[in-house]
Amino acid sequence: MPELLNLQSPPANHDVEGERRHRKQQLAAAFRLFSKFGFDEGVAGHITARDPERDDHFWVNPFGMHFGHVRASDLILVNDRGEVVEGDQPVNTAAFAIHSQVHAARPDVVAAAHAHSIYGKSWSTLGRPLDPITQDVCAFFEDHAVFDDYTGVVLDVEEGKRIAHTLADKKAIILRNHGLLTVGHSVEEAAWWFITMERSCQAQLLASAAGSPVLIEPDMARLTRSQVGSHLAGWFSFQPLFARIVREQPDLLD
Repeated sequence: MPELLNLQSPPANHDVEGERRHRKQQLAAAFRLFSKFGFDEGVAGHITARDPERDDHFWVNPFGMHFGHVRASDLILVNDRGEVVEGDQPVNTAAFAIHSQVHAARPDVVAAAHAHSIYGKSWSTLGRPLDPITQDVCAFFEDHAVFDDYTGVVLDVEEGKRIAHTLADKKAIILRNHGLLTVGHSVEEAAWWFITMERSCQAQLLASAAGSPVLIEPDMARLTRSQVGSHLAGWFSFQPLFARIVREQPDLLD
């Protein structure tokens, strides 16, 4: 099914250093946006980007640094054993336990985003998927999972493996009593899916509080997903947000 709009394509960085710099700058922008949107909760939350050269390593925010302060140069590189190989700050153990297993299970995934955002964690307590009640949430129709378990803070890679297994080939997962996790073929895509999924949780909570939302028919929800839920649509939807945050906070690129 063709895209809803004739979207531009992501830029191609043909050298490793250029691609690494691009991913780190997009990652820093995503953290600044998550802060601006109120997705931060103390030291909780992490977004990772696979390194373009060492594909079993990922870039992530230092443990304890506020999302609103993260610059590209602050990001740390972590290997598949949880060791920080670039940077002088510690890694969040939960970030390693979850993201290392998602990246290992999904070679197609460049980035993964997780935070304890208010509407996502509120919806997660219901232990069920989102319904197709708006155009935006159709991006996740039949393309998100629910991890129907809670065993405390995720510190064990075996728990991360279970999350990755439940995620399977989907773009997002609702972690019961915990929050949301989204993935993408680019940092931009993963970040956008998190932003719009959080807002979709908010929309469903509001609509359900007001009455009984009318569901979009499955065939129409699938059609809409093909229009707004592709990798390209996710990447493109992030572009105006990136432009906005860089204009407001250019130091994030440092």
